[in-house]
Amino acid sequence: MNSLVAQMQAVLEDAREALAGLSSLEELEACRVRFLGRRGEVTLLLKDMGRVDPSERREVGRAANEVKAAVQEAFAAALARLERGRSLASGLDVTLPGRLRRAGRTHPVTRVMDDAVAIFRRMGFVVADGPDQETVYHNFDALNTPEDHPSRDPQDTFYLADGRCLRTQTSPVQVRVMESRQPPVRIVCPGRCYRRDTPDATHSMNFHQIEGLYVDRRVSLADLKGCLEEFARELLGPQVQVRFRPHFFPFTEPSIEYDFSCILCAGRGCGVCKRSGWLEISGAGMVDPAVFEAVGYDPEIWTGYAFGMGIERIAMIRHAIGDIRLLYENDMRFLAQF
Repeated sequence: MNSLVAQMQAVLEDAREALAGLSSLEELEACRVRFLGRRGEVTLLLKDMGRVDPSERREVGRAANEVKAAVQEAFAAALARLERGRSLASGLDVTLPGRLRRAGRTHPVTRVMDDAVAIFRRMGFVVADGPDQETVYHNFDALNTPEDHPSRDPQDTFYLADGRCLRTQTSPVQVRVMESRQPPVRIVCPGRCYRRDTPDATHSMNFHQIEGLYVDRRVSLADLKGCLEEFARELLGPQVQVRFRPHFFPFTEPSIEYDFSCILCAGRGCGVCKRSGWLEISGAGMVDPAVFEAVGYDPEIWTGYAFGMGIERIAMIRHAIGDIRLLYENDMRFLAQF
């Protein structure tokens, strides 16, 4: 019995060793005939069962069946391995040259936002964020916006069923930050905004802004001017000029609008700047004392400035893009240029 069982174990090891070196289905078939064919090694050993003593036949038979099952299992695994390799190689021509995979590019809106944040970080600002779904208080009331202001109209603002709204600017982030900490505060708030605008070449229902807030003692309009001029030069080049014009915003007093000189015509006048030599960017001003009172700051002690600008607007100026819709159509011919 011991001799027959030992032979069976030796045949099993031989079969596993032979199967490990196979590289084709033809070799597998030859190996099957060698071990499991009509005159195969496993088959002949099973025929020797007749010479086993009847008292040992049951135990030897169990060992023989285990060996046969192990050999069959090894053959099944080898077949699966060869078929898997064949399926992977069926569509592969190793003689062909490799294909160059083009690396992805950063979207121009993301690139401008990242560059703007980096510039303001170097000035000492830190990034703050807030929810896209805002309360009416944070979006309008705390920013000293009158109840009859046109921006509150449902034709201009997306209102939600629970009474909240989609933020129309990132200024609510400034309110939330001031509510949560005491001055000094120096933050920028990049993010997505929403307004009920009819999409055209210069307007979109969703867009990106970056707004800044600096609150401390003795902050002046001259500080704001210097900040915006430095930002313009770093983002668009040292030749860029900044022009300030009086304006009105509910949350700043005094308020200004600011323009950058056209980088396409160097201020001489072209179709992009409408022959004026200037490109309108956005608004800014000194924070209104009513906003400080709403967040618990003493306007007799603290002063500050705030500014905001549209990222898409700057991207269009920076890359001479004539239609804001190009930034959202996912046209690879357009995006591949950046």
